[in-house]
Amino acid sequence: MKQKPLEGIRILAVETQVAVPFCTMMLADAGAEVIKIETPGRGDVAREPGPIIKNEKGEKVSGYFMRFNRNKKSFTLNLKEPQGLEIMKDLIKNSDVLVENLSPGTLKKMGLGYEEVKELNPRLIYGSVSGYGQMEGLEGPYSKRPAYDIVIQAMAGMMHLIGNEDGPPLHPMIALGDIVPGMIMAYAITLTLYNRQKTGLGDYIDIAMFDVMMALTERAHTLYSLTGNVMSRGKESLIHPWGAYKTRDGHVAIIVLEAKMWGRFCDVIGHPEFFEDPRFVNAMQRAKNRRELDPVIEQWMEQYASEEVTEKLLAAGVPCGPVRSSQEIYSCEQAQARRMWVEVDDPVAATVKLVGSPVKIKSLPVETKANPAPLLSQHTEEILSSVLGYNREKIETLRNGKIV
Repeated sequence: MKQKPLEGIRILAVETQVAVPFCTMMLADAGAEVIKIETPGRGDVAREPGPIIKNEKGEKVSGYFMRFNRNKKSFTLNLKEPQGLEIMKDLIKNSDVLVENLSPGTLKKMGLGYEEVKELNPRLIYGSVSGYGQMEGLEGPYSKRPAYDIVIQAMAGMMHLIGNEDGPPLHPMIALGDIVPGMIMAYAITLTLYNRQKTGLGDYIDIAMFDVMMALTERAHTLYSLTGNVMSRGKESLIHPWGAYKTRDGHVAIIVLEAKMWGRFCDVIGHPEFFEDPRFVNAMQRAKNRRELDPVIEQWMEQYASEEVTEKLLAAGVPCGPVRSSQEIYSCEQAQARRMWVEVDDPVAATVKLVGSPVKIKSLPVETKANPAPLLSQHTEEILSSVLGYNREKIETLRNGKIV
């Protein structure tokens, strides 16, 4: 079996909730050994939220936790005790990466900030994800604020764009403020691992959720920078037709860009005269006059089912697709062809399907099975013995002292 790209790389994950767990899941999928550092007895607070899956024995597991923790090892360690800190330092000496998303400064107060740990391991790559960033000289006035996905989406401008034109800002029901920073951190870690091959030294990576959401909303911000115009929710001022239109049985999303596409669209909906109409001569004019154009489009759409609309528009070369639910995606032929579901044999929930990795590399087989999210402390003894070389007696002493 071919070696995965990150096999041989050991990552210590002092992580909670979503952002860094998503990052380390991506790295684990790529072959890295991810050791998830958890609090003895409780573990990551992400083990608590629903959906809660219960088996016939009454055992429970959090579906929320399962989503982001496959292929990892759980190691419980009491970092409030000096002995626990010493064990953590031993692990750092034997690892390639430490990545964390605790409140800014938490690890530093324990003596585990980057400046301290690079003395233990100059090759260590240390990554921090926080709401507003924490690298010295780049902190900003918000650096100590707590941050959750919805807050960051609001603060960075994304929620301003989501919702009806005359309605309140809405959250997209997708944790973009967590997941995308996790992806960016995974990308940054791979860049830094590559750079370490050239320099022999580790580095510090500072990813701010705010920065990532601002970058993700770059179109609106750049529009304002260049023109002074503020992009608003519920309408598109530069492109039209654009959006989801109601059909007989659902909705279909469409986008009509250049003139040739507009001409074909006019023919399909039975109004070829619109192509020469000065109100609709280009995308910006169509956006300006959407209140006259949209009722005609809607009237045509509502005659047909979503699949019929899709077939007619695609045949004319107009990009479109039905708006689909998770139930439809679960049985989607395209998702199956792309092997975007992986099976996990969870010790509590039995065999379940989770969303797989979007990364496909020609020389590597696409994974269709994955190891389940670890039980709390499942790998503590293994790591103490195999990584740190502790004997059984010492491990028992640590366990009895509630250090692990």
